[in-house]
Amino acid sequence: MKKAIVFLANGFEEMEATGTVDILRRGNIDTKTVSITDNRKVIGAHNMEYTADATLGEIDFSDADALILPGGMPGSSNLNDCEPLKELLIEHYKKEKTVAAICAAPMVLGGLGLLKGRKATCYPGFEPKLIGATVTGEAVEVDGNVVTGKGPGLVFNFALALVSVLRGDAVAEEVAAGLLL
Repeated sequence: MKKAIVFLANGFEEMEATGTVDILRRGNIDTKTVSITDNRKVIGAHNMEYTADATLGEIDFSDADALILPGGMPGSSNLNDCEPLKELLIEHYKKEKTVAAICAAPMVLGGLGLLKGRKATCYPGFEPKLIGATVTGEAVEVDGNVVTGKGPGLVFNFALALVSVLRGDAVAEEVAAGLLL
């Protein structure tokens, strides 16, 4: 079974995190939420409290197929300030496994140099932070092992693209049909 990790930082965009987790699980992808702090309780950008499945120090990431960053502010900045997370992303990327980010969070990938020479998209205004990318403004971009999404209203597009990458187009189409998309 494919495995995905969705990282949660205080100030994360709730729709992007929960929508992505829901759609990945519908696609039969073992998906866990991980707090980047030592506390499983995480407060979203709109003051919704969530309990992550684990904390950064409690989980082995070696068998994860995808590492995923929801956006939101200040959640994306908090992700960007987390050195252990950035090290994981670089290691994962070097193994040619999937790294993904939506909304403001592609700035983390851009700052790490993971978007150089790739097509990418993000929430309007964050384009300068996608260092080295060809920014398209599309709803979703899949370029090699990197998936980026534009924002909360496009979470279905983003998560279904991840299902397609991890499980194939047929599974993504089946999940989309079940969602009446």
